[in-house]
Amino acid sequence: MTRPLLIASLSFLLGSAALIGAGLTGGEPAQAQLMRGHDSSAPVDFSADRIEVQDRADRAVVSGNVHVTQGDLVLDAARMTIAYKNVGGVEIQRMDAAGNVRVTRGQDRATGDVAIYDLNTRIITMLGDVHLYQGTNHLAGGRLVMDLNTGLSKVDGRAASGAGATGSGRVSGRFTVPKRDETAPK
Repeated sequence: MTRPLLIASLSFLLGSAALIGAGLTGGEPAQAQLMRGHDSSAPVDFSADRIEVQDRADRAVVSGNVHVTQGDLVLDAARMTIAYKNVGGVEIQRMDAAGNVRVTRGQDRATGDVAIYDLNTRIITMLGDVHLYQGTNHLAGGRLVMDLNTGLSKVDGRAASGAGATGSGRVSGRFTVPKRDETAPK
């Protein structure tokens, strides 16, 4: 029998240095509210070195310094496949990014080997050597799931065998603690 792949259940608010709750329960993924308030129905703009439109397959492949923005969300990668429906106009369904993927919103960022952004479910899943940064706080694991509906993000160790990962299948991290005045009366 294998031990749970997860070591922490942590929840903290975006933009807040205060840790709301922490419990080393071993049964829950590390959680953070990275994407709270993101407008996932905003237009998607992109730039890249190349684009190949595959109309019969309803997809486009963009490569070389891919830069995508949607509102205040930025996604950068080496390559991306964009699946769409053509119903009187192009409606993006899903974006699959690979190669040094970086998702940023404000001062917060997540990095990984691969990202899948399902625009219908409004969920971004990142896999392989995943790192999540919020200010000076940092989480690392194998998989990150960001739910744009709820703003809840979860990190677990399930895909931790990617390049640069320890292969331990565990989540690790560091949370900063506010400086306390040691001279103040207790």
